[in-house]
Amino acid sequence: MNSVEEHKKFAYYPGCSLKSSAAEYDHSAKAVLGKLGVELVEIPGWTCCGATSAHSLSHDLSIALPYRNLALAEPAGLDIVAPCASCYNRLKVAESTVLSDPAEKDKMDQAVERSYGGKISTLNILEVIVDRVGIDSVMRLVVKPLSGLKVVSYYGCLLARPPKLLGTSNPDNPVELDDLMAAVGAESLFWSYKTDCCGAGHAMARSDIVITLVDKLRDMAIEAGAEAFVTACPMCQTNLDMRQTSASGERLPVFFFTELMALAMGMKEAEGWLSKHIVSPFPLLKKLNII
Repeated sequence: MNSVEEHKKFAYYPGCSLKSSAAEYDHSAKAVLGKLGVELVEIPGWTCCGATSAHSLSHDLSIALPYRNLALAEPAGLDIVAPCASCYNRLKVAESTVLSDPAEKDKMDQAVERSYGGKISTLNILEVIVDRVGIDSVMRLVVKPLSGLKVVSYYGCLLARPPKLLGTSNPDNPVELDDLMAAVGAESLFWSYKTDCCGAGHAMARSDIVITLVDKLRDMAIEAGAEAFVTACPMCQTNLDMRQTSASGERLPVFFFTELMALAMGMKEAEGWLSKHIVSPFPLLKKLNII
């Protein structure tokens, strides 16, 4: 899609986080996609996909939960967009598993009493914006470039891995977030930690591990010259936003990329979404005259 006038329509799978702790991601994603001419149809009756714990408890459950959502979406004939990186990952794993194993598909059909035939597929939100809409369309909608904002793009574990199941071309150095940040006028700095784990799956059980991982990411982001993180994962955003510790007290704001796109597109409601963050981004944004 080369212009915002061209119409695109997707089934929308928000997942649990976007309806609770990451509501600002849900609101900003829908606002930005709508501005780009993308129509979203929320999957009727969608349920939890099992992220992040089902796969550690039961293989069958870890496939059945996302499989049910695939089956619910398929009658509409629309590809699914899943903004949550973990939901996207689980839906793609379920797709691949059942389409490559007829016995597994039969088992899932019986388990959820519905069938998915592979006529639709799941995309993450970066794929929709970068590949289906196009960077040029994003740039045309920028009315307030984010000049002077230095960020590191943080993809986390689940947007790019496992590459064979997700079809990722560059699992160690994805660039979609970096390209989008450049399109809205921010500077996405080079760093070597864009796909390192933040420990989100251990956030409750082993917070000590998570704090160690998060502080390492924060330290490396500062070393790279960044003033903030930008991410497309609600678990990563929550983890980084909540668990940065520092003897100096320095903590970096953690943006959803859609929030920054909304700011660049002049959406006044963006300030309301940003007010929900634990590490306030307002001092940085005011210093740069972005708000």
